[in-house]
Amino acid sequence: MTLLAIDWSAFAANLGQFILAFSILIVLHELGHFLTAKWFGCRVEKFYLFFNPWFSLWKKKIGETEYGIGWIPLGGYVKISGMIDESMDKEAMKLPPQPYEFRAKPAWQRLIIMLAGVIINFVLALVIFAMILFVWGEEKIPVANLKYGIYADSLATSAGLRSGDLVTAINGKTLVYQDDLPKGIFMSENAKLTVKRDGKDTTVIIPDGFVSKLTKSKQKRFVYPALLPIVDTVTDAKFVEGDFKKGDKFLALNGTPYTYAQDYQIAIPRFSGKDVTLTLLRNNTDTLNTIVKVKDDGAIGFGFNTVFDVIETEKKEYSFFQSIPAGARFGMEKLGEYIEGIRLLFVSKEHKVNENLGSVISIGKTFGGEWDWHRFWTMTALFSIILAFMNILPIPALDGGHALFTLIEMITGRKPSDKFMEYAQLVGMVLLLGLMAYAIGLDIFRLFR
Repeated sequence: MTLLAIDWSAFAANLGQFILAFSILIVLHELGHFLTAKWFGCRVEKFYLFFNPWFSLWKKKIGETEYGIGWIPLGGYVKISGMIDESMDKEAMKLPPQPYEFRAKPAWQRLIIMLAGVIINFVLALVIFAMILFVWGEEKIPVANLKYGIYADSLATSAGLRSGDLVTAINGKTLVYQDDLPKGIFMSENAKLTVKRDGKDTTVIIPDGFVSKLTKSKQKRFVYPALLPIVDTVTDAKFVEGDFKKGDKFLALNGTPYTYAQDYQIAIPRFSGKDVTLTLLRNNTDTLNTIVKVKDDGAIGFGFNTVFDVIETEKKEYSFFQSIPAGARFGMEKLGEYIEGIRLLFVSKEHKVNENLGSVISIGKTFGGEWDWHRFWTMTALFSIILAFMNILPIPALDGGHALFTLIEMITGRKPSDKFMEYAQLVGMVLLLGLMAYAIGLDIFRLFR
């Protein structure tokens, strides 16, 4: 890998969206802690977006609180007086508790302060999902509307699928929308597919190792609605002989026949900088050959009919009030899928930690390499609900760990000692930093692999 091989425009789009999305999530998460702490009379010493060891990019003290931006974009924090947190301020903890300190407040107030960030992130995710449905609606492709079945790429072919297949059920459950097929296979082990092939029903069982292979490939999809190679638009094609027009159907490339538009989209870039001969069917009657020069970037200067030109999709619009419960349901479904994915890491041989774990590098790539507001808000909502779930885990140094110790105190009536909390915080930080370093290492290895 070289610096010249990097798509810098895609990198910039991913980086910008990553920073904006996580800035929103972090600020609102920490704002939850900040507002509840102030509500219960705690002194908040610092409010930071990103971490700031040794120096800050910007800081300003307003009242008793220092607001700032750190230089490590891996999180943020609110430093509340009298609380054992990331700062590990042991000297302050040796002094007698003050009325404005976190440790001097009743357990129920401390519990609310600890959970406020998680609650904010969870509610935020549901709100964003609701607004996505309100603004853009929901568009899906019914399986029944796939005129030409699916197009199976090389990965799907290795699993036993063929282009032209129509998958009608997964593990005996009817597949209503094509969009649910990749997810259904990924979340199963040796999924059993009911497939209509050449007019007959057959069964395809996803082989061992396929899901692991899919994970390693980092592909978002491996099956697509199949499309016939019919020209829709012609832009700046460089014709050597003949031409092609809207409505022409491609029959062959350099004498090799292909059936689907996707075949040509894969094959044509292999001839970059060269002339190719395309055999066409015009007006469903005339067969002719056209010679055209393939550009250095692998394009010819034309476009096929798209899915939306050929296949009738099912689009649902939501009013503002309809979007609220729909967004909540959608968010809960995504949370359930995420939890199921975590479970599979422990019970499935197909889902391996070292193949699924990623750092900020992997997260940044999920934005797709271009600025798309629909995708941006969808990913922001997903990360918000994931952040809420991860933070509520009962691990020391996370909100869930602090909440767990507070709940134990409320049940037993005994408060853990400051020394115990210091050690617990230290252990939790070591675990989290170790996991973070491991994830970054995996991503760096993948980049150079």
